[in-house]
Amino acid sequence: MAESLKVAAETGDINGLYGSIKEDSHVLDRIDAIPFVDTPLHIAASAGHIDFAIEILRLKPSFGRKLNPDGLSSLHLALINDKFETVKRLIKFDKELIRVKGREGANSLHLIAENDNNANQQQIVAAGRIDILAEFLFACPNSIEDLTNRNETALHIALKTENQRAVQVILGCICRIGRTEVLAYRDVEGKNAFDMAESTSQLEVWGLPLLIALF
Repeated sequence: MAESLKVAAETGDINGLYGSIKEDSHVLDRIDAIPFVDTPLHIAASAGHIDFAIEILRLKPSFGRKLNPDGLSSLHLALINDKFETVKRLIKFDKELIRVKGREGANSLHLIAENDNNANQQQIVAAGRIDILAEFLFACPNSIEDLTNRNETALHIALKTENQRAVQVILGCICRIGRTEVLAYRDVEGKNAFDMAESTSQLEVWGLPLLIALF
């Protein structure tokens, strides 16, 4: 990537973006031709430069589905760096970005459903993650069925990592959209949602009455 374009992405400089395009009209195409790369969208999303991220996504929609060498999409990186407003704008532009699978087959819903120990130490960040989880499910409810390489749904991951608030939000979505069959999905170890809840030894905490009612 041209240094001028990299700097523009790091600083959120849209004028710098178009300056790079004027210097080389194929600059974005060349980046897109690389199988695994940190695109300007990855860089801008990581830093929370919302306007730049949306501008580059509009110019090159394929960047939204491209993975970097770590197997992460731009939306993954925005989540990892707690750039929640950037996440919201990206999925408003293209809700299917939620379903882009990265490392180990995990999409952004899987990522946000996982209990983040660091986030638990910061109530504002933890609340932001739950808000994003709810927005993902509202924007793209079909993502509730997406599986990782280990055949795990977002519910599997929330239960396994004992993310109580995420479990409650996901179960609420399952009830709302009538996708109770998701509860019966089994991971590579043969465990469904009820099995995962039981393995935590905290069945009532994880909504045992609701799980029983749904099965």
